[in-house]
Amino acid sequence: MDNFSPSDLKSILHSKRANMYYLQHCRLLVKGGRVEYVTDEGKQSLYWNIPIANTTCLLLGTGTSVTQAAMRELARAGVLVGFCGGGGTPLFSVNDVEVEIAWFNPQSEYRPCEYLQQWLKFWPDDSKRLQAAKAIQQFRIDFTLKHWLKNKSFIDNGFVVSESELTSALSRFRQDADTAVGTQQLMLAEARLTKLLYKIACNSLAHDESFTRAKGGTGIDPANRFLDHGNYLAYGLGATATWVLGLPHGFSVLHGKTRRGGLVFDAADLIKDALVLPQAFISAMNGDDDQEFRQNCITNFQQAEALDYIIDCLKDIAGTHGGES
Repeated sequence: MDNFSPSDLKSILHSKRANMYYLQHCRLLVKGGRVEYVTDEGKQSLYWNIPIANTTCLLLGTGTSVTQAAMRELARAGVLVGFCGGGGTPLFSVNDVEVEIAWFNPQSEYRPCEYLQQWLKFWPDDSKRLQAAKAIQQFRIDFTLKHWLKNKSFIDNGFVVSESELTSALSRFRQDADTAVGTQQLMLAEARLTKLLYKIACNSLAHDESFTRAKGGTGIDPANRFLDHGNYLAYGLGATATWVLGLPHGFSVLHGKTRRGGLVFDAADLIKDALVLPQAFISAMNGDDDQEFRQNCITNFQQAEALDYIIDCLKDIAGTHGGES
């Protein structure tokens, strides 16, 4: 077969792409015009194709390397690449001056600037930036309420929550978010909500109610490990969404102007509670391994059209707060 490049492939909108990958102990290279990863099995080298035209992002974990040719093709196909530790976390700090976390953004002279221009109209104003942060929380509440009550996959796995308890917790947070006078107060309200959601999730699955959130490190329980892992998958979607819209990661609205990757965290907040949190507890109770959890998480993202949702929310915020008066 003749060699071909991503420019020869039919372009697929990022919001409609189906694949995210976490790879470890392998090499990425170009072979026969395709981007492939190579694993060693005894004296054999096994080659596996990556359908880059239908991929949003790659997480490269322990023991990985990538060739210049592979990075060129990934960039041409618009695939974001991040280097991370084992199990998909943590992301390491590399990349350009705008990005703290490890996303290599494909470069192009033709990325959109419309949404950046709208974003910059409101971003320097503290009060308008706070309103944008509040808008993210409102979108987050709506998405969480929808999927915790109606997601068939969650329900089939025994994740059935009390509608009144969930509605009460989210309504209280909605009010707290609406009346917050600064980002610090908003983040405190967010922290209270997250603790309540952990409690509701534990109750729904008869999980240990003494669960406490612990990030990273060795020896953490499966639920915490899956939360870490799933959150970094959500960061992949957040980074992809901001790249698609041409929004630099430094222009966060909640996670602080001192964190250069803050907008990725803001974007990921839109879907983390709704999709990652339930799956983390479900997988912990089912005894899933990292690969099974990761596949379930990615399937949830696809079925919920999570990337579409993040993009639409950010577009709405840009237009509402930075559009023409």
